[in-house]
Amino acid sequence: MSSQESPKSSAEAWSPGVQCSARSDTGMRRRNNQDSYNVVLADSSNAFDRVGHLFIVADGMGAHAAGELASQLAVDLIPHHFLKNLKTLPVEALSRSFTESNAEIFRRGQANPEFRNMGTTASALAIFTEGAVVAHVGDSRVYRLRGQQFEQLTFDHSLVWEMQASGEVNEETIRSGVIPKNVITRSLGPNPSVQVDIEGPFPIRIHDRFLLCSDGLSGQISDEEMGAILQVFEPEQATQLLIDLANLRGGPDNITVLVIEATGGEVETHRSNASGTESVHESGPTGFSSALIAVTIVCFLVAAALLFTGNWPMAIVVAILGSIAIGTGIAQRHNAQPPSVMDGSRYGNGPHRRYLCKPDIKLIEQLNGMIRALREASAENKWNIDWDKIEPLLQKGNRAAQAKDFNQGIRHLGLALIDVMEMMKKKRSVATGDSESVF
Repeated sequence: MSSQESPKSSAEAWSPGVQCSARSDTGMRRRNNQDSYNVVLADSSNAFDRVGHLFIVADGMGAHAAGELASQLAVDLIPHHFLKNLKTLPVEALSRSFTESNAEIFRRGQANPEFRNMGTTASALAIFTEGAVVAHVGDSRVYRLRGQQFEQLTFDHSLVWEMQASGEVNEETIRSGVIPKNVITRSLGPNPSVQVDIEGPFPIRIHDRFLLCSDGLSGQISDEEMGAILQVFEPEQATQLLIDLANLRGGPDNITVLVIEATGGEVETHRSNASGTESVHESGPTGFSSALIAVTIVCFLVAAALLFTGNWPMAIVVAILGSIAIGTGIAQRHNAQPPSVMDGSRYGNGPHRRYLCKPDIKLIEQLNGMIRALREASAENKWNIDWDKIEPLLQKGNRAAQAKDFNQGIRHLGLALIDVMEMMKKKRSVATGDSESVF
């Protein structure tokens, strides 16, 4: 398990108005980390007025080192192309930075057979004077927490979300697990052009918190849990606890977490975005998603095989799924358009999901259960954990929970869990690359 600490701003003369913590972890099952992130803070008031702050998460896909290369290229190229295009509107520059980065990643992939078809998700949060703007391709996510309201600002470009949005499938079919949840329908790199979602601007208030994450986090931690943790902990503690929880639940994928809190008037939105904002235009037609094409082909091949063996009922079911996939692709192509301007000042349709997140006894029980399991595992494996140091936090947490002060209960238990995990990391022998969860 390896982590990268968040970079510190070099700006000394002014306050950027945000507190940010960023970490990326290999997880418990992967040998290398194909996630990347970047934090680019304006170094002066004038720079912020011109370019704002930029935060990016990317989750690479591809064999060998291809995914790692693709994600690193994305987080390096997007800021470069954004600054290069700033003669246009900032939102236009942000959209172009994605399409131009996509073209460059595609060229790199085509030039080397080992990197062909490499791709990466990319989700960027830009904080401008007009508010927060999100640019997005893939299933890495951007959330906003305001009070107890936790909102997903991005739309997952996944087979499940696309089919659900097209109206082709219902919740029961999705819950059945028939449709694979990890199929991405858009990414940077595999195709010469890409459709980029732009959302916002969302007005910013002091104490608003934003979360950017790869699916290594969102696949293991529920939205309600993430929202509650963001309420209770400071950004640095929240990033570490979220990664620890994802690893304790198996850590099957790389995990990247950025938490940004608006702390000063420098980033607070004092005026609404000017009317007449221009639409953002893409570089060309997006065509069918390669993922949807692959799913369609596989479904029809499986259906044919089932017919050959005489299994008509399953063949019909699989053929219907293939038809749904190709129908979704056709709808996606015909409905593809630049991010829409809403009421002359807004792009996109976000937030796409909203949750009312309250720290509650359920999360208390989850944390207590994990700590008990760690205590049992440490005794069984003779790990040298200083439980005497942990015990006061456990007692404070459970006393607060009994008094129904769930915020303080979660805080103390979460800090205890962070301390235990840190001790475990220090005591573990040198990792072999096949580290597995203790559960």
